[in-house]
Amino acid sequence: MQSTHFPPEKIRNIGIIAHIDAGKTTTTERILFYTGITHKIGSVDDGTTTTDWMEQERERGITIVSAAITACWKDHQINIIDTPGHIDFTAEVQRALRVLDGGVVVFDGVHGVESQSETVWRQADKYKVPRLCFINKMDRVGANYEHAMLSIRQRLHAPLALLQLPLGEEQHFKGIIDLLTMQATVWHDDSGSDPVTGAIPDAYLSAAQQARETLLETLAETDDVLLERFLEDDADDEITVAQWMSALRKATLENRLFPVLFGASLRNTAVQPLLDAIIDYLPSPVDIEAVKGINPDTQQPEQRLLTADQPLAALVFKIVSDPYAGRIAYVRVYSGELKNSATVLNAGRGKKQRIGRLVRVFADHREDIDKVPAGEIDAILSMKDIYTGDTLCDPNHPILLENIQFPLPVISIAIEPENNKDKDELAKALSQLAEEDPTFKVHTDKDSGQTILSGMGELHLEILVDRIKLEHQLGIRTGKPEVNYKETLARELDSVEGRYIHQSGGRGQYGHVVMSAKPAEPGSGLHFINKIKGGVIPSEYIPAVKKGLKEAASFGVHHGLEITDIEFTLLDGSYHNVDSSELAFKNAAVIAFKNTFIEAGSTLLEPVCKLEVVTPAEYLGDVLGQLNSKRCEIDGTELMLDGTQTIHGFVPLSEMFGYATSLRSITKGRAMFSMEFDHYAAVPKRMMSKVMPHVHQHQTPSSSVRH
Repeated sequence: MQSTHFPPEKIRNIGIIAHIDAGKTTTTERILFYTGITHKIGSVDDGTTTTDWMEQERERGITIVSAAITACWKDHQINIIDTPGHIDFTAEVQRALRVLDGGVVVFDGVHGVESQSETVWRQADKYKVPRLCFINKMDRVGANYEHAMLSIRQRLHAPLALLQLPLGEEQHFKGIIDLLTMQATVWHDDSGSDPVTGAIPDAYLSAAQQARETLLETLAETDDVLLERFLEDDADDEITVAQWMSALRKATLENRLFPVLFGASLRNTAVQPLLDAIIDYLPSPVDIEAVKGINPDTQQPEQRLLTADQPLAALVFKIVSDPYAGRIAYVRVYSGELKNSATVLNAGRGKKQRIGRLVRVFADHREDIDKVPAGEIDAILSMKDIYTGDTLCDPNHPILLENIQFPLPVISIAIEPENNKDKDELAKALSQLAEEDPTFKVHTDKDSGQTILSGMGELHLEILVDRIKLEHQLGIRTGKPEVNYKETLARELDSVEGRYIHQSGGRGQYGHVVMSAKPAEPGSGLHFINKIKGGVIPSEYIPAVKKGLKEAASFGVHHGLEITDIEFTLLDGSYHNVDSSELAFKNAAVIAFKNTFIEAGSTLLEPVCKLEVVTPAEYLGDVLGQLNSKRCEIDGTELMLDGTQTIHGFVPLSEMFGYATSLRSITKGRAMFSMEFDHYAAVPKRMMSKVMPHVHQHQTPSSSVRH
């Protein structure tokens, strides 16, 4: 079957993003039902959702991998990616936002902004993705739209445009009031398929008129012509709804305003207006700026416009291994057309490749297509040597698009097969999983010979181990999770020397460098500054010095830990006309690096996580006491409208292993928590004796973590 291709202006590439348990997948299920993609509404609790198709997702009731699916609404094609909310799978959100044009951010009507709401919002800010705010669960006890909006304004600093008012509160929530058309829509039956639109009930009319006035003032301030007309007497009657909508669309595309809508997805209430808003206010591919990159041959900037007659430029943003279809590469086409059997250039790898079978993806099933036009997101089957972040382009017009940057892991475990004959199969399984997940790293410990897996958190590693057992049918044993520590320089050095001299039967090797070193800002990594003047060291050897420092930093000095947050300045040195070489200066830099830490010493760093705990008020004291024992720095507590208390703080990752079990124990299973990596901090001296055995156990350079 060949799918219809919509014109680019009729396409919406959107992501559903939010904190875990805000209702992303439930909202996506309702969208699929009302757009006719499914004929039965799936349930997260029952494990019958369309987008959560992995066995681990259905068992746990959470989204683990972002699922792509295509739907149609009012003569528009909507390509939807339902992303995970758990911070361990933040890479799935990041790569989705890299290729999407717009987003729907789902908020809990009771809790408003939660910890991971902030994370996904910052990620969307990074990629300048226009967003709608959908405040869900308005039927819950304690739901309050004013509180939810206040939390968005205060914690996300987002300028909002209130498009609707909720009709009814908590369990009496039954619909919405549209503030532009000044009509009320009520959902009477459980299916939510036949809402009734009519006049606003008298009890809500005054509040609606006041809210509409505020909305129109907000919109008028974004458009000088509209503002002038709005300030005239009776101008509101002359400005049409279509003109107000046009102003809001423009402001939304520019990220100057974020429209706010309400609903209760689980009760099938107010999802259709959300679909309308996606069409009305979120961008089509035509609204997005020309995609920018560099010419890999000339290193000069290039750009591509979204038209079919432009040369092909496409980005691979996700690799999935399917047990039936094999390797699936998700791709976003920015310009030109990606056609079946065409030969394209993989710009980053400098090799030509032939395109395999093209498909449109509907979660876990696929439909053949003949091409992927500019603006669409589809997939390629059966292509080897293609990876996340690769650019596919016209061989005669090469372009390399900006790659996707992922956070590196903070936690590791050792793994081995139960049967030695399965070693090769385990290596194959790990390689396949690493291709799919850029935040999952594998290496072999140089001292113990153990295979070490590194990931973003306990749940992340737990899921990966489950997949090895279930998908690859392998028996495996794992060690306890271990934190990935780092080191930095303890104090500043004005001068440190590195001299490499090697004499053999033939030509010798000579390199000599003099540098200063000092601790740098947390999270800054390793910096190198060249202050060589007058050719004391020839310029062709300077890159080798920098390379030597980077290599030495990855291997560390004392404990095999990565060295970070340090600034080296190359001040002086000497060379030999015959014996000097890049290798000699690289080795001289390594020697200087080691001498730096021998002389100045090092400080051990540990990963610290941002923590949020939601607990019934009666357990607040017990929870705080437990957190204090875990070296948690409490940042504050907040009383929610449903009577729960939210605790904010920062806690060392090493203290949080098994916390879910202990939290359940002291709160009788009624509290929940979430955390995400935030920064590295020095390990207190009093904790060194406790930490050092874990550092020595299996820390190696490749298990290190970027800030």
